[in-house]
Amino acid sequence: MKFEKTPGWLDWYAGPSKPRFKLPAGAVDAHCHVFGPGDVFPFSPERKYTPCDASKEQLFGLRDHLGFSRNVIVQATCHGADNSAVVDALKAANGRARGIATVKRSVSDAELQALHAAGIRGVRFNFVKRLVDFTPKDELMEIAGRISRLGWHVVIYFEAVDLPELIDFFTSLPTTVVVDHMGRPDVTKPVDGPEFALFREFMKAHKNVWSKVSCPERLSVSGPPALNGEQNAYRDVVPFAKTLVESFPDRVLWGTDWPHPNLKGHMPDDGLLVDFIPHIATTPELQHKLLVANPMRLYWPEEAE
Repeated sequence: MKFEKTPGWLDWYAGPSKPRFKLPAGAVDAHCHVFGPGDVFPFSPERKYTPCDASKEQLFGLRDHLGFSRNVIVQATCHGADNSAVVDALKAANGRARGIATVKRSVSDAELQALHAAGIRGVRFNFVKRLVDFTPKDELMEIAGRISRLGWHVVIYFEAVDLPELIDFFTSLPTTVVVDHMGRPDVTKPVDGPEFALFREFMKAHKNVWSKVSCPERLSVSGPPALNGEQNAYRDVVPFAKTLVESFPDRVLWGTDWPHPNLKGHMPDDGLLVDFIPHIATTPELQHKLLVANPMRLYWPEEAE
């Protein structure tokens, strides 16, 4: 099947630089995607965008180039609840990848068991209205109850302005809860302002809540972008991510978000994106927790230290 990319779609950055920051041994890229290829794994008819192809081979090539050991591959909304592309990548990874699926209420126990055997360890609930249609919360809660029996967790994606209306639902989830991209804070607002304070309080009060301190390229307003050798990229995002890494060192994760779906302004050099990490995790101990100990504990507990 032939797919036409969304007009203006930015493809991922070809030929990324080699990071100056040397990742600790065993580092995990805890948030990335595969798209298609569309002629093998067709995109969902209900999708809100049509991406470029981004194959498992290209993802694993980037993993090795940047110096990561493992990946956590998150189901992209363009594939809906058909997790075939992610499962295919997990099976090809020889134990070096785990995955996050999207499922519907109709999923059978046998299907959940098959996903678990392939390496799926969680489901994603997306509340970003421009990306997905609304799923009733009772359906999501039913799914959360079923996947909790497998030891899976729930990944939540939302925007900061929507946290007040969603927080009661989030705090009632019976699993570990992992927030994508710090809940997308408005980085033009103060890091100690009320909006980000609510997110920090959410994490402080609920020990089952983790956060990915990822996607500065998606959150930054004033940059500068991770291009042309820039070693201080996205400095307006640094205070937010650094605050979470230092406040909750045992409950933070980091990922590239490759191949960076739906970016509008620019496409970052993934090597320079890795060089963002030491600005937010400033000691070897914090870097090891962020990149190795935490993702291993969550996704490979049978191997964790």
